[in-house]
Amino acid sequence: MGRQNLTVPTDLILSAVSSLPELQLPLAWIFLIIYMITVTGNLGMIILSKLDSHLCTPMYFFIRHLAYIDLGDATTIYPKMLVNFVMGQNTISYHACAVQMAFFITFIISELFVLSAMAYDRYVAICNPLLYSVIMSQRRCHVLVGIPYLYCTMQALMITSKIFLLTFCSSHVGHFYCDNVPVLLMLCSNARDIELLIILFSAFNLISSLLIVLLSYVLILSAICRMKSAEGRRKAFSTCASHLTVVVVFYGTLLFMYVQPKSAHSFETDKLTSVFYTLVIPMLNPLIYSFRNKEVKNAFHRVVRNPCETRL
Repeated sequence: MGRQNLTVPTDLILSAVSSLPELQLPLAWIFLIIYMITVTGNLGMIILSKLDSHLCTPMYFFIRHLAYIDLGDATTIYPKMLVNFVMGQNTISYHACAVQMAFFITFIISELFVLSAMAYDRYVAICNPLLYSVIMSQRRCHVLVGIPYLYCTMQALMITSKIFLLTFCSSHVGHFYCDNVPVLLMLCSNARDIELLIILFSAFNLISSLLIVLLSYVLILSAICRMKSAEGRRKAFSTCASHLTVVVVFYGTLLFMYVQPKSAHSFETDKLTSVFYTLVIPMLNPLIYSFRNKEVKNAFHRVVRNPCETRL
């Protein structure tokens, strides 16, 4: 009997985003439109920050990497979901599920640390403007994104391999994509050690990155309050407004998802929250950084008018 449980399932069954059949087609179109906007917005931000020399600054270096992460996060989940909508099924292969989980963990944790690096960048820009170009050198910028990428990849591979090396007793994933917690519930053996590992890493990732953001903005606010010029205060605050908006939306969503008491959790609420931070936020981020940003608008006009000059 014990050996039967060792059979690796070829396909896993994902939960539908909505259990109502009449909503499947409208949801498919909504997700397709949002995903297309997400791809267009993030690719546009990546290309624009690469082509225009005026955007070759540390701030736009981090914005470009945020766009990479948002694009990767949405692409990890939604093309497969859209294919399932078209095929009329909610399945994913065992190995594809493992790959999806590994990439999802990597991207979602990377976003935390890139947002904290962006907060540090804004702190240096406002509190040490004369030394900004020295402190935020190209090498330091690459370190601030390179180390988190390496850390997130190692963490994702460790958690995913630990889960998928164990035995599955069920083929039904209690979510619309392969997240680690729903997949843990499918295991035959007691996965308490992996669950504890996930909790510890999640707490460290969220708290450490949030502390960096909060500390940076406390110092920024203190510096702004010491400014005598109202115009200087307005200009300093405007440089942080877009990043602060992104931080509030992203961390607010994660805190709502993971900090609320278990009694308040519902499967439908968790699915809606997951859709928000895996698809809606990646769509909103490039819009937030472009609509209220004159530098991005000007760069767009320069690239459209003189694409050759912007490369110089």
